[in-house]
Amino acid sequence: MSTQSSPTNPDCEIVSSRIFPVDNVLLFRAWSEPNHLKNWWGPAGFTNTFHEFDFRIGGRWKFVMHGPDKGNYQNECEFTKIVAPSLIEWKRITQPLFNVVTQFEIVDQHQTKLIFKMVFDTPEECAKIKKFVVDKNEENFDKLEIELKKMKLS
Repeated sequence: MSTQSSPTNPDCEIVSSRIFPVDNVLLFRAWSEPNHLKNWWGPAGFTNTFHEFDFRIGGRWKFVMHGPDKGNYQNECEFTKIVAPSLIEWKRITQPLFNVVTQFEIVDQHQTKLIFKMVFDTPEECAKIKKFVVDKNEENFDKLEIELKKMKLS
């Protein structure tokens, strides 16, 4: 799987975005600091146990997502590009395989547009995930908004 951040084919991508009412530095911190990331990562009802979070190029992120009803989901990723506070990229080591490109675009000094892109090798692989992940990404962003409010207060 490549580590390119540029799109190869729109049929191989799932793109979710939202404008958050915070600056890009705070939003980047919510993604790059494990004590914040563990609180919001995953769809509604999911929790996380982080085993490793080595936030550097070539570093690994190993964690278990605990489903609200049943199931524990092992995840392992490798960070491939980090440009603070504007970009984080990683590739998944565990199934399903895809690359992630997360961009933090300044709208103004109090707003940042988050662009979360999942890039698959084939349209078929993308289609398998797309039917349910689009709504789950929105749930993830909802949890991120809650964490950002807490971060602003602290």
